[in-house]
Amino acid sequence: MKPIRTQRDAVVAGGAERTPSARWALASLSLSMLLPSLGTSIANVGLPTLAHAFSASVAQVQWIVLAYLLANTTLMVSVGRIGDLTGRRRLLLAGILLFTVASALCGVAPTLWLLIAARAAQGLGAAIMMALTMALVAETVPQAQTGSAMGLLGTMSAVGTALGPSLGGILIARLGWPAIFLLNVPLGILTLLLAQRFLPVDGQRAKADRTGFDHVGTLLLALTLGAYALAMTVGHGSFGLLNVMLLFTAILGVVLFVRTEANAASPLIRVALFRDPLLSAGFAMSTLVTTVVMATLVVGPFYLSGAFALDAARVGLVMSSGPIVAALTGVLAGRSVDWFGAQRLTIVGLIGMAAGSSILPMVPTSFGVLGYIAPLMVITAGYALFQAANNTAVMTTIRPDQRGVISGLLNLSRNLGLITGASVMGTLFALGSAAANRMASPPEAAVAGMRITFAVATVLIVVAMAIASVSHALSRHAVHLNREQADSRGL
Repeated sequence: MKPIRTQRDAVVAGGAERTPSARWALASLSLSMLLPSLGTSIANVGLPTLAHAFSASVAQVQWIVLAYLLANTTLMVSVGRIGDLTGRRRLLLAGILLFTVASALCGVAPTLWLLIAARAAQGLGAAIMMALTMALVAETVPQAQTGSAMGLLGTMSAVGTALGPSLGGILIARLGWPAIFLLNVPLGILTLLLAQRFLPVDGQRAKADRTGFDHVGTLLLALTLGAYALAMTVGHGSFGLLNVMLLFTAILGVVLFVRTEANAASPLIRVALFRDPLLSAGFAMSTLVTTVVMATLVVGPFYLSGAFALDAARVGLVMSSGPIVAALTGVLAGRSVDWFGAQRLTIVGLIGMAAGSSILPMVPTSFGVLGYIAPLMVITAGYALFQAANNTAVMTTIRPDQRGVISGLLNLSRNLGLITGASVMGTLFALGSAAANRMASPPEAAVAGMRITFAVATVLIVVAMAIASVSHALSRHAVHLNREQADSRGL
């Protein structure tokens, strides 16, 4: 183990090239990002099969997805903070082990409720993996190559999320529903072995001040996020009284959480962090952008099957164009960030997403499936560039002792976007299709729903572009003021 630490130290100290150990460490982090993202989306395609296998209702099997999503979302920030206090590598290894064991339990679960419990444990393991992966990048690669590493992690995240439905369908058709969970076992073991062998050992700093954990803030944040996640997912897109009550509870929880953190001796999240325009803008943009990406995953299958009468296999093939673009552009996007700067390429990525989202509703159906694939590829490429740039901008401007919690917040903003996109954008498509269906044929109804959904998606991207422009202007202004103050002190 000693030579590996020496190699890694040499790289972080300023070496221009990554050593083999650093590359394997980055490979373990890439898998740590891929598996939780795959777990988020792969189970959805199996819900009808699981309902039949366990003789359960749709509402009951929906908890297979909700249990994972709730555990993942509510605990994301908390486990990031725990990693800052107790050691990120140590906690990441525990998270990978928990995710792997829980995946095995999912595959052999004899009853639905045991499967749901195992999915909740899998979601907790996923939260640990996602929260700490980006935090460990700074300890694995030189700062000059952070953009490339973030691009790779963004690629793995996008591929895992988008590949889940098509891969899950193939596994269920050929091997049965347990395969969508058991797939994670060998991959999890490989990830654990790589992380154990190549990730840098936690330093003494991580062991200091373990008593400073904010238990009240952690509980409040978990309850708040749980209420929001349930508000956006319960009811399958119909927003009833229960959803309104849960959303009100989430809003009240935010108010109480902010007040608690402002008075806490060792807060889970320092409220002052959000006064930094770069950080707060990064979180907001991540939520908006991921909402749009989720729209392509939720609306795409319904549009393709409704407008072009594609079967499930062909829909999966068309939807795979997104992951392919992400895989081809992610690393290049990260290197572009290293070359041209994160703030500039954040705008470029958003412009690409806005172009794709605005073109998609205007393409006539006479163009066929290619009229959908081409704008989708533009959206996905823009997203890959945005992810690399935004994550790099956020993670390279914070103190080392805050990397875990900030990484958790970044992943939390992504999860909130996924939840909001699945609920709100799916509802928009349903409303648009239903309104058109009164006077139109089903293909035209699907087209109408898609156009309404992506018109709103374009507006969301434009809002993200406005946030980026304002935050960059504020950041430049702050830098200018700091220079003037430094000059005045020098005089």
